Amino acid sequence: MGSAYAVSSDRISDGETSVTDKMLTEVQDGIGWLTINNPERRNAVSMEMALRGADIIAQFTDDPAVRVIVIRGAGDKAWMSGADISDFEKRRPSSEIPAGERTPLEFYDRVRDCPKPTIAMIHGYCFGGGMALACACDIRIVASDALFSIPAGRLGVGYRAAFTRWIVETVGAPMTKEILYTARRYSADEAMRIGLAQRLVPVAELESFTRAYVADIVENAPLSARATKGIVNQVVKSPSDWDTALCDRLVSECANSADFVEGRTAFMQKRRPQFKGV
Repeated sequence: MGSAYAVSSDRISDGETSVTDKMLTEVQDGIGWLTINNPERRNAVSMEMALRGADIIAQFTDDPAVRVIVIRGAGDKAWMSGADISDFEKRRPSSEIPAGERTPLEFYDRVRDCPKPTIAMIHGYCFGGGMALACACDIRIVASDALFSIPAGRLGVGYRAAFTRWIVETVGAPMTKEILYTARRYSADEAMRIGLAQRLVPVAELESFTRAYVADIVENAPLSARATKGIVNQVVKSPSDWDTALCDRLVSECANSADFVEGRTAFMQKRRPQFKGV
């Protein structure tokens, strides 16, 4: 379903390495891969990298060749260790950012709101903003060497409401409080027990398992995946806040699609359906 390609050739200065080089992209077999490529800083994400990530997610969202998005980290030490601390002194507090100016939060929001399935393929350190980004993804596939932590309490940081909400949605309010109160590290096994991870695999099998896992999603109906994500994101809210019109529209789009016809036909003919996303 399309060969590998780089989504953009623009170059934005970020020290000696361009932001394009620090946020790598590839589209192949229906999968849009975003690789956080800052291993010398354990894949910490600077503001420029976050804005680049937001643009990549937007491009993947609009690209019909992409059915699933996978976010991974370069190197063997970390998935994402959080925000680049060296950026802190150069940035204004959020209360001083003019309305309409882009912020790193845009990256997280676009991952969370993307209508396509988003998968975090996690190994090594997943700390701070990295853990928030992982929770913004739909599914977390975790290698046995993964470590999770939000050290906000040791930095004097108040965790943003949006970030906190995603963690609450993933592990529940009491566990979120423990994670933030204690600032402790959680192993991959603990991540499975508390519901942070959906799959736990040996380090050497992480990529092969993820590719096989995602291939199954790619083969299924894109409109069904879109409906699933949109409706699940509504029903985690209080019922009074549900956008029922949106939910009805997503179900109707499936029912009136050519893919629905193809699915029924393939079932009756006992063959694998070929979904087009229309």
